[in-house]
Amino acid sequence: MIPSPPATSLVRPESGLLAVVEARSGEQVSRCFQCRKCTNGCPLAFAMDLKPNQVMRMIQLGLEDEVLRSKTIWICAGCQTCTTRCPNDIDIAHLMDSLRQLSQKAGVTPAEPKVVKFHEAFLDSIRRHGRVYELGMMARYKLATLDLFGDAKLAGKMFKKGKLRFLPSGVKGKKEIRRMFEEKQGDKEVKD
Repeated sequence: MIPSPPATSLVRPESGLLAVVEARSGEQVSRCFQCRKCTNGCPLAFAMDLKPNQVMRMIQLGLEDEVLRSKTIWICAGCQTCTTRCPNDIDIAHLMDSLRQLSQKAGVTPAEPKVVKFHEAFLDSIRRHGRVYELGMMARYKLATLDLFGDAKLAGKMFKKGKLRFLPSGVKGKKEIRRMFEEKQGDKEVKD
């Protein structure tokens, strides 16, 4: 007779996380059958603690803590390679963004805090200037991370080549862009 494994080693599927993630993202994670095309095409899989297909499976199993605390959801660059390769048309890149939002809403400390600071600096730049103003965005990011001089040599080279501008360029429709951010903030407050 084969002894049964200890009860602590069993993973019992729990559909709560799956339902929440599918509702929030609009993606049918339950359709994933673990072909691993998402992971095999991912250019950042080498840096992830969980591969994209593992995240999908953990969602199906209801392993909320493991998924929301993973580095993977923060390392994902949103390049859409996984989404393009998925035979079930699951937008995995969008799903990773939804997981980041769920993680923040749950108050989980991000496994990659610099990514959050970069994201905030990026969005603030768009909100303020209508497009990314690289110098201002990087200044905000550097102040937030206290890594003030890590890229000083690179910045000098970029200025010489005309890749960085001292002043932001103007764009049409700044008011509309700001209004979109205000509406999104209003939606977020209503949902919370």
